[in-house]
Amino acid sequence: MRRVICAAGGAYALWKLFGPQIPPRFPGVQERPSDATGRTVIVGRDEFLVREAGPADGPPLVLIHGWVYDSLATWHRIVPELAAGNRVVCIDLRNHGRSDHIRGRFSIADLADEVAGVMDAIGITSAPVVGYSMGGMTAQELARRHPGKVERLVLAATAARPTWFPRWFGQVVFGLGRALGRIDPLLLPRIGYRYLTATGAIERRHAAWLWKVLLDRDVNLYYEAAFAINRFDSRDWIGSLRVPVLCIIPTCDQLILPGHQRATAEAIEGAAVVEIEGARHEAVLTHPEEITAAIAGFLE
Repeated sequence: MRRVICAAGGAYALWKLFGPQIPPRFPGVQERPSDATGRTVIVGRDEFLVREAGPADGPPLVLIHGWVYDSLATWHRIVPELAAGNRVVCIDLRNHGRSDHIRGRFSIADLADEVAGVMDAIGITSAPVVGYSMGGMTAQELARRHPGKVERLVLAATAARPTWFPRWFGQVVFGLGRALGRIDPLLLPRIGYRYLTATGAIERRHAAWLWKVLLDRDVNLYYEAAFAINRFDSRDWIGSLRVPVLCIIPTCDQLILPGHQRATAEAIEGAAVVEIEGARHEAVLTHPEEITAAIAGFLE
């Protein structure tokens, strides 16, 4: 048995080292999602991609994406409706999409400072801010560290303490995930691809584009974001935010527990709550109409 296991492991290693990278089969005619205009701006020594949609003289609205997916992948089903009356600004956070890959450890607070710098660079003094998942954590820090920049705050599928397990356990889990990603760079993208296409979160006509997005990442920087999420905890100060807040809660969220999201809303005095029944963490892709309506209603 040991010989069989060793032989199988050796064959697997040789295949990964010397074999071809075989992509999934993409069904039918493939398209890219409609894209907002993109440009880059410099903040400090680093470059960040900004996508904008809607009238240039419209009221600004800043959208901050979460971990794993860039601003286009996260918001492509949300932007068209919101852009009807707003200057919608979507920012690729560091190490995501077309923004710079910045080596080394960072915190969610660093992301917030960079978002503030991007807003300054494109001439937005203040705006309503929508943050999804890790983007919601970034939006919390933005409202705390740069309060004048946030007129209204929408926290979607996020929490003051996002993980339900002890911090040490998160370090172990994410460390193992990083190790697995180094050994087999295609394994986790394949899992994500199959899940998102099978559940309909990403339309099958966008499958080839999705595969490209999932492959276009540095596994080490990808998990630096996971470690930053694991360290994030705003429970001591989130109740001190003095800005109107809406919490959008997918009731079947499998990654950030709905109970944690509700506790976050309860900690913020006067926070409005909209629950998306039956939605999971990818609700921004599977329930765009409900999320768009919640955001639009809150802005009014």
